[in-house]
Amino acid sequence: MESHPIEISRKIIHIDMDAFYASVEQMDNPKLKGKPVAVGGSRERGVVAAASYEARKYGVKSAMPSILAYRQCPDIIFVKPRFERYKEISQSIRSIFSRYSDLIEPLSLDEAYLDVTQDKKGIQSAFLVAEAIRKDILDEVGLTASAGVSFNKFLAKIASDLNKPNGIALITPDKAQEFVDQLTIDKFFGIGKVTAGKMRNMGIHNGADLKTKSKEFLVEHFGKAGKHYFNIVRLIDNRAVQPNRIRKSLGAERTFSEDIEDDGIIIQKLEAIAKEVYERVQKAKLQGRTITLKIKYKDFTLKTRSNTLNEFIDQYDEILNYSIELYRSEPLEMPVRLMGISISNFFIEEDFDKETGQLKLKFKRPKD
Repeated sequence: MESHPIEISRKIIHIDMDAFYASVEQMDNPKLKGKPVAVGGSRERGVVAAASYEARKYGVKSAMPSILAYRQCPDIIFVKPRFERYKEISQSIRSIFSRYSDLIEPLSLDEAYLDVTQDKKGIQSAFLVAEAIRKDILDEVGLTASAGVSFNKFLAKIASDLNKPNGIALITPDKAQEFVDQLTIDKFFGIGKVTAGKMRNMGIHNGADLKTKSKEFLVEHFGKAGKHYFNIVRLIDNRAVQPNRIRKSLGAERTFSEDIEDDGIIIQKLEAIAKEVYERVQKAKLQGRTITLKIKYKDFTLKTRSNTLNEFIDQYDEILNYSIELYRSEPLEMPVRLMGISISNFFIEEDFDKETGQLKLKFKRPKD
């Protein structure tokens, strides 16, 4: 029987901005406040990149075709994304994080993990640190953030979603197992709609059901991610917050002999590129959460569109479909001379010591 130590000495916070892109647009344009807003797309074409909470009440969500969003919410207002503005706001938020901890691991522009086991202000309570951070963001940036507090990344991430928007949740060690046992499978971070459906067909509806399955069973049906599912349902997530994490990616691109703008031809090109990315991902035995579409126009202007998913992907149809969603999220500005697809934010498998059955952890000493 393998032994898996649970690290409970850490204090981890996951901060997640509320409807970030849409909230920035509402903040910068007071006329949009209180109204259903969709960032990206248009009434005629494209895909919603982000939706305000007013739009979400009508069922509008990210990755939804714009025409469907309009049908569900006829009063929806489509706004063109301003990624430079989002990056600017994100940098201000990260500067607030740095007041409280040097161990900050950004996941995207609008979310990050913080390890406040040794918080810089000596507050000691991770819950109070998270509240202080949320207050600073609201007072100085003008946006609301939700926070999750626990002793590992998985639980902190789950907790940040419990009381959204503008909320906070704490999962303590004594309550964690009961919480995870009762958690429905679709609420597990890293388990997407397709995987959740597959699990339900196997009789796995919540954490308690998942815990009855052996590691061998989960690996057989879900690949490497099966080991991750086996661990997290037992509260085993010893991943450290990595402020200097190297963000590696894997992808492919094509420079066309002639500039193109025909929709059908572009889809054909994306199919070929996605196939190459799929083959490389399979060869490397990797699964990633972030997919990026690279577009270089005929005037050599370079633009990128990215989407960080709630599950790890490695299949051809997933890579292609998400790439097409990114392509359709905004109209082309002019004919295209190059397109590329890449996957990043990979699933990292923790290695076990074969003799002890325990995780082999590698720690980096923080700089003074």
